[in-house]
Amino acid sequence: MAPRWTNDLTWADVTPKAAFMNRRQMIAGATALGVTGGPARAGLNAVESRYSTDADPNSFADLTSYNNFYEFGTGKGDPAEYAGQLTTDPWAVKIDGMVERPGSYGLEDILKGVTLEERIYRLRCVEAWSAVVPWVGFELRRLLDRVGVQPSAKYVAFETLLRPEEMPGQKYPVLDWPYREGLRLDEAMHPLTILATGLYDEPMPNQNGAPIRLVVPWKYGFKSIKSIVRITLTDSQPPTAWNMANPREYGFYSNVNPEVDHPRWSQATERRIGGGLFSARIPTQMFNGYGDQVAALYSGMDLAKFF
Repeated sequence: MAPRWTNDLTWADVTPKAAFMNRRQMIAGATALGVTGGPARAGLNAVESRYSTDADPNSFADLTSYNNFYEFGTGKGDPAEYAGQLTTDPWAVKIDGMVERPGSYGLEDILKGVTLEERIYRLRCVEAWSAVVPWVGFELRRLLDRVGVQPSAKYVAFETLLRPEEMPGQKYPVLDWPYREGLRLDEAMHPLTILATGLYDEPMPNQNGAPIRLVVPWKYGFKSIKSIVRITLTDSQPPTAWNMANPREYGFYSNVNPEVDHPRWSQATERRIGGGLFSARIPTQMFNGYGDQVAALYSGMDLAKFF
């Protein structure tokens, strides 16, 4: 990724959450009074959300330099190095299957009339590292309501872009490309489940899943599929990339659960990025701390069995 010159820096690069939020409030007040100064770099103008955590987000630099996005390589720095070549405009998402209004929807049509929210969510990777991310997006259920989900639909399947000429990791059989993921319909319709189009009130960086990605904060990070080009409503559980590659290690549900270890490491604790490889580990929370909102979705299920 090309270096960010000093005059290109934004508040996302250098400002902690409290100062960032205070600045947004001051700008809003100044705008209302008609006393803004010269032109400023335009943000997404996302509104704050009641679903945000109180935890301070990781820095923009942390979140854009340490990523899993195997379409660009298996190293944590590969996405930042190679994702700049990805073309994200124009972009369309095919929505098909058990919907009333199937079709190819341009990103601008998907966002038309949508109120973007800033959702500060915890993110927990299955590899036992974590982050706190100020996503910008909207609830997936808003889009599903617009296309009309048929009564027989039970699952939502997602696919990532397949374009090996711009996504060099797809030239290697690390996974069965394109990357695929899926949710049960009630999970997809839950208000915590969002489609994100931004980060730190700016358009989504390519290495983080531009231009539109899924975010499901109570599940391990690999469930939050990036660079979505297809959404399919179906009556059967869809195949998912990591479950197909290694079903023993990666289940369909993959809810964050500190009591069920990965076959190769413990899930009881996590390392938050930004503090180095030897930073102190913190306890992992059941459902990544969102249990009071989502535990009822799995009433009666054996959570160990349905990893």
